[in-house]
Amino acid sequence: QVQLLESGGGLVQTGGSLRLSCAASGRTFSSYAMGWFRQAPGREREFVATINWNGGSTYFADSVKGRFTISRDNTRNTLYLQMNFLKPEDTAVYYCAGTNGLDPSSHLDEYFHWGQGTQVTVSS
Repeated sequence: QVQLLESGGGLVQTGGSLRLSCAASGRTFSSYAMGWFRQAPGREREFVATINWNGGSTYFADSVKGRFTISRDNTRNTLYLQMNFLKPEDTAVYYCAGTNGLDPSSHLDEYFHWGQGTQVTVSS
């Protein structure tokens, strides 16, 4: 069983930065890939970024490419999302999630473990 807890959300102005963290417990953290997803009001949950088990492979949604960075520290059982040059359209609840495999994935249905989410609001 995997437990995930996000932190680091908040209110920021357009162009600002935030770093989200996701603390994992339970199953060995380095045994599964991780991802970040987000959900804005009235919209479906969407893929943001993913990282493989050892941090050597990452992928990003086109909407955040070049602005967001995903990383993980397997010694601290923590996943990160560094968000720079934030835009109002980045406003959403951000969720970290874990797969049951080693490879990164942008597909929501390949994630079986979810955190409770953290709110990110970008003001214009």
